[in-house]
Amino acid sequence: MKLTDFKVLTFDCYGTLIDWETGIYNGLVPLIEKASYAGKGRDEILENYARHEADQELMTPGLAYSALLAIVYRRLANEWNVGVTNEECNIFGASVPDWPEFPDSVESLRYLKQHYKLVILSNVDRLSFRSSNARLGVEFDAIYTAQDIGSYKPSPKNFDYMLGRLSRDFGLEKKDILHTAQSLFHDHAPANDFGLASAWIDRRHADRGWGATMPPPGTPKFDFRFESMAALAEAHKAALKA
Repeated sequence: MKLTDFKVLTFDCYGTLIDWETGIYNGLVPLIEKASYAGKGRDEILENYARHEADQELMTPGLAYSALLAIVYRRLANEWNVGVTNEECNIFGASVPDWPEFPDSVESLRYLKQHYKLVILSNVDRLSFRSSNARLGVEFDAIYTAQDIGSYKPSPKNFDYMLGRLSRDFGLEKKDILHTAQSLFHDHAPANDFGLASAWIDRRHADRGWGATMPPPGTPKFDFRFESMAALAEAHKAALKA
């Protein structure tokens, strides 16, 4: 299997292209500072966040991500015995446009756009993604959000939707797709279930634990592993020369 075998890269966005852990943590700082939880480490806080987010996504799969984030903020506040206002919750819910892109995302996407169709499959709402898209500086060929689908990854509904749209709109088959993502929980485990090839962008290679994602079920497989998007782009350049 070679990187040049594929026609489309389907991306998770947050955690892969956008540094969502930095965005989440920065958005939680006002709450952390008010809570006794402030003495805990960054990764532990992110893991606690992940538990609430994943549970809320199961409970309210049709809720827009910005509204869901506001609920997660309140859930954390309740757990940490901190009082918060609706405004504080909503500020966190609206924070996605402030989440930074990884330093290598823009240049890598511009390069990859010359060789693949680029598609987003993300647990986000359309309005929140608009600002992230502007940060990434590339025109994606398709954008499929949790808001469009009515469920959140790792639900199989999201992958069913994506595969159906890619087939209907572009004539693409599973063999044409390389699913490219950081989260083993949200992306690689369901990609395995659907028989999709995948590339793990292991952004947390220098960190312990799972950060802002839940542990995956079992041990998901992947066909390629890179520590950054820049490394993926360089591997593609090398494959072209091989």
